[in-house]
Amino acid sequence: MKAVVLAAGLGKRMRPLTFTRPKFLLPVAGKPALDRVLELLLGTFQEVGMVVGYGREQIMERYGDGSGLGLKITYFHQQELLGTAQAVSLVRDWVGKEDFLVINGDTLTDEGSLRGLLDLHAEKASSPDFGGCLATCEVEDPSQYGVVYLEGGRVVRVEEKPRAPEVRTVNAGVYIFTPEIFGAIGRTGRSERGEYEITSSLQLLLQEGKKIYASPLSFWADLGRPWDLLVANEYFLKRQKGEVHGKIEFGVHIEENVYVGEGTRIRSGSYIEGPVYIGKHCDIGPNCYIRPCTYIGDHVRVGHGVEIKNSIVMDHTHIAHLSYVGDSVIGSGCNLGAGTTIANLRLDEAEVEMEVEGNRVRTRRRKLGTIIADNVKTGVNCMINPGVKIGPDSAIGPGAVVYEDVPPRQIFLARPIVERRSWGSEAGAGTSEE
Repeated sequence: MKAVVLAAGLGKRMRPLTFTRPKFLLPVAGKPALDRVLELLLGTFQEVGMVVGYGREQIMERYGDGSGLGLKITYFHQQELLGTAQAVSLVRDWVGKEDFLVINGDTLTDEGSLRGLLDLHAEKASSPDFGGCLATCEVEDPSQYGVVYLEGGRVVRVEEKPRAPEVRTVNAGVYIFTPEIFGAIGRTGRSERGEYEITSSLQLLLQEGKKIYASPLSFWADLGRPWDLLVANEYFLKRQKGEVHGKIEFGVHIEENVYVGEGTRIRSGSYIEGPVYIGKHCDIGPNCYIRPCTYIGDHVRVGHGVEIKNSIVMDHTHIAHLSYVGDSVIGSGCNLGAGTTIANLRLDEAEVEMEVEGNRVRTRRRKLGTIIADNVKTGVNCMINPGVKIGPDSAIGPGAVVYEDVPPRQIFLARPIVERRSWGSEAGAGTSEE
């Protein structure tokens, strides 16, 4: 069986992080998300067809022909991003007349869940009316996904992003198709979102009497929105092996399940609670507090007295002394000035909301900081409120309090009112000037 990885999307819901890279290359616990997908396929699949589109040059440069991973990768360019069904149609000649697996390049799951799907296929594929298998998951807000209605483990209806879903079971983005899917794709029309959606093709197969079976996943992280990175990051960090390859100065406290890369220096007085990943050639401390579920990339500088909690800090970023970063994602090449404070809890302790594609969206997180894209600078003593996003190549001036999203390539300045007075003969007397 061949495997197909769909890695062509724009990642609009992941902005501002995806202004400078495809979402499939965003880091999850030390590796790009797409690395995690390909590693899942290793040992079971030898040939992978990868459908690429936005950012394809970055993806193809990283993975090449796949030989470095022990795979053979063939690329298919989805020139117009017209939906998942259209993406799958590109591999028709390549897969031939055999059943094949399809997985979204931003869908992370575990080996046991994939094995369950493959075992289900092996059990049901001999049936003459077999139409395929798909993976499912239970979520709190199914209206954002393809909702799957089941009866006795079989799919009876699939509905994409319904306004009032009746169940919480959703399509998890992992499938095993028969070649009949291509005929259904050919009969699939555009959805109300203007795309050719694979869920519509599946619904056509069901209406034609084909049997499609569902396999639940034990772990699922769909990297659709920025805070989903924190969920996936936590899952994989908790399963990493702690290793120290850098220099640890006297007086550093490092707990279990902490990875420190080559050439990294942890200065005296720093306190690191695992699970934490710190990459290569970093300079950490002195007197830092790195809290659990934090990922720090390569060539990162974390200054004196900095506290970082449950966050992702990408390569070549500098977080200057006396700063706080909580429950946040910080892009590459950023420079956070001394005393930068990122709030991660609303004053009323209510759920944090974030703007996604122009709409205020519930994150279902009580604690969530900021999403900062690549090459952002902040001045000293600036404060960023929960749920705020800052676009790439922007700058936040010293002392500013950021309450709303900052678009790319903007300078955000805030100046307090300055009152000057000259002293007279009596206290409080004299002239004033604003």
